[in-house]
Amino acid sequence: MKEWMNVLENEEQFYELTQENKTTVFVFSAEWCPDCVYIKPFLPELIEKYSQFIFVYVDRDAYIDLCIDHEIMGIPSFVVYKQGKEIGRFVSKLRKTKEQIDDFLSSMLEK
Repeated sequence: MKEWMNVLENEEQFYELTQENKTTVFVFSAEWCPDCVYIKPFLPELIEKYSQFIFVYVDRDAYIDLCIDHEIMGIPSFVVYKQGKEIGRFVSKLRKTKEQIDDFLSSMLEK
């Protein structure tokens, strides 16, 4: 999954990216997560479709404190920031379909 998007390198970078003028989608995930593996085949298509967004892979295991601070209790989860404000989140422990993720990202176009 991380081969198609930027990979978070440190917590400082996370907070810098939240300030971007451009919409930034943080994708919280882990290599061992079956639901994350499930979205892997169709995620590149969605990343291409929403190329106006910056997509950033956040390894849940490497950034567990960041996940706790942002109440990321299940993965994969999507948290969206623009100009220092969280404008949307699709966070749950349930498996996410392509249509659900597409609908969520589409709703972020209007914000």
